[in-house]
Amino acid sequence: MILVIFYAIAGINHFWHPKGYIKIIPDYIPYPSLMNILSGACELIFSVMMIFPATRPLAGWLIVAMLAAFLPVHITMVYDAPMRLGKLEVTPFIAWARLLLQPALMYWAWWSTRV
Repeated sequence: MILVIFYAIAGINHFWHPKGYIKIIPDYIPYPSLMNILSGACELIFSVMMIFPATRPLAGWLIVAMLAAFLPVHITMVYDAPMRLGKLEVTPFIAWARLLLQPALMYWAWWSTRV
C-alpha cells in the first residue's frame, strides 16, 4: 500500500508542481511539458493498477520500466548538481542518492509483483 501512495503522490505532483519536473528533463528529450504530463499520468495509472491483484504484476513491471526510462533524468541531475528545484537545493550528494536509489525502487516494484 505504501508503494501505491508513493506513486499516487508522485503522479499528482507532476501536475501540481510541473516546473520542478520540467526543469530536470534533459535538453535532448523533446517536449518536456508533454513528457512531464505522461510521466505523471503513468505514475497515477500504475499506482491504481497496484491496488488490484489482477493488475498488480503488470503494474510492477511497468513501474520498473518507467524507472529505467527515468534514469537519464537522474544521471543528468548528477552532472547538473548543485542546482535548485524550487525550495530544494539539489546537492551532488542528493543527486547521487536519487540515482543510486533507483535500483532499490525497481526491486520494490518487482517484489510487489510477487505478493
